Amino acid sequence: MEASVDTTAGTPDGVSRRGFLTRVGAVGGATALYGTMEALGLLASPAQAAEEAGDFAPLRPADLPAAANGTKVAILGAGTAGLTVAYELGKAGYDCHVLEARDRPGGRAKTIRGGDRLTDTDGVTQICRFDEGHYYNAGPSRIPSHHLTIEYCRELGVAIEPMVNANAEGFYYHENTATVNYGELASTAVTHRQAKADVYGYISELLVTVADQGALDAVLSSDDVDRLVSLANSLGGLSNRRYTGNNRRGYSVPPGAGDQPGTVAGPPPSMTAILQSQLGTRFSFEFGFDQAMMMWQPVGGMDRISAALASAIDGRRRITYNAPVTGIDNTADGVRVTYRSNGRTRVLDADYCVVTIPPMVLKSIPSNFSTATKDALAVPVGANSGRMGIQFKRRFWEEDLNIYGGVTHTNLDVSGIYYPSYGYFSPKGVLVGYYSGAYTNLPVPERETRALMQGAKIHGDVYHQEFDNSFSVAWPKEPYSLGAWVSWPGGRGAAYQHLLQADGRTYFAGDHLSYYTAWQNGAFLSARKVVTDLHTRVAATV
Repeated sequence: MEASVDTTAGTPDGVSRRGFLTRVGAVGGATALYGTMEALGLLASPAQAAEEAGDFAPLRPADLPAAANGTKVAILGAGTAGLTVAYELGKAGYDCHVLEARDRPGGRAKTIRGGDRLTDTDGVTQICRFDEGHYYNAGPSRIPSHHLTIEYCRELGVAIEPMVNANAEGFYYHENTATVNYGELASTAVTHRQAKADVYGYISELLVTVADQGALDAVLSSDDVDRLVSLANSLGGLSNRRYTGNNRRGYSVPPGAGDQPGTVAGPPPSMTAILQSQLGTRFSFEFGFDQAMMMWQPVGGMDRISAALASAIDGRRRITYNAPVTGIDNTADGVRVTYRSNGRTRVLDADYCVVTIPPMVLKSIPSNFSTATKDALAVPVGANSGRMGIQFKRRFWEEDLNIYGGVTHTNLDVSGIYYPSYGYFSPKGVLVGYYSGAYTNLPVPERETRALMQGAKIHGDVYHQEFDNSFSVAWPKEPYSLGAWVSWPGGRGAAYQHLLQADGRTYFAGDHLSYYTAWQNGAFLSARKVVTDLHTRVAATV
């Protein structure tokens, strides 16, 4: 009999952990929910989060010298980094004002819902037609427990829920290419459950075989060989030191009542077929430091964090939307920013400026930055990636395949299909049909046609039959992003180091100026660094 995981551990009366947390949240709200998850070890404590974030100490009103009261800071960009700078500086009484080119906060932390509009740099406009309550995150979509993002959700009262990042019922699918033949499993959807059982099973069998042949005696003691064999038997579910398949693969006929023991799915493909399929190369995803552990998402969409930050800084008064920046100039005693608003050129003068505009956009904005800064801004490039949300008339992945959240990984140009971790049992659902750069240069209708064709290879005709509508974001064509994230060709070199410093009274912040590029965690960390640097300078000069 195989061991099972006790999902009721630490909860009362045999209630499932998820059910228990749901009840706590319903009764006690977000504060009680976060405290309970921390006690269960599902979230980092505030102390642990502070350790992850470094030595940052939040500012207090008393930290701003009286002579510096009213110090004005212009913040360019209402993405995660810009909003965080305004939020943290505001705690000490800095007079912050944020300029944002879009009509909403969040930057690339963008959640797509029905009614949303997007016009690409090529002039094509889409209007989202998702049903009420359905959405997808076109930018960041998951939060690891150890990221500082969780601490801000806690502080701001943003409710979170589990995000299923790996699912045993999800698929792997490899299609032959001109250079790679994946063997008999090519063009076959294999569940994560079956792939993992077979790969681990055969590798474990090989370990036992070489151990039995004495091939490890020169590097391991006899006791260690025995321990390795025991580990291999457990890891691979071996029978008489061989892998022949077991119920880890699932059942072709499920167990039932009475005299129905069920039929184990199998037999497994041969060892050669499993090795040739290369399905095992997909498992490394789970070992990523920021990946397949317990993951989280804000209830209602990733942009709930940005909305909470905007509210916390009194966004109606301190944020000007639809205000693209047209010029940045350091002056003798401050910074002058010009921008467009309601068809007119306007000016914002401040003592300091924090720029969070992506360098791909910023480098084209006129400024009197130093030559070294302009050269540094020309180095990073925008990553080519995009996502499509596809609404289906029914949640066939749940109803037909028991897939509740998680990802199907494939070598098709969709890269992955992401199943929603919210709205279970709803009549309709929105999944992410691709997370890939292969679609960004296609016309919008062709993105949809190709994504459906590729998805049907894995899911069959139901992918076309239940299709409702779609909405795609091509980040390189998003006017105020020009990339899904920022890449540093050749690594973080001199240009990266230069932008960590101020140019006159102008500072730079964003996830690209951290070692967590493309994560909101990086934006939070970078913002905190700039807050500390700027405040230290102000405190020392008054």
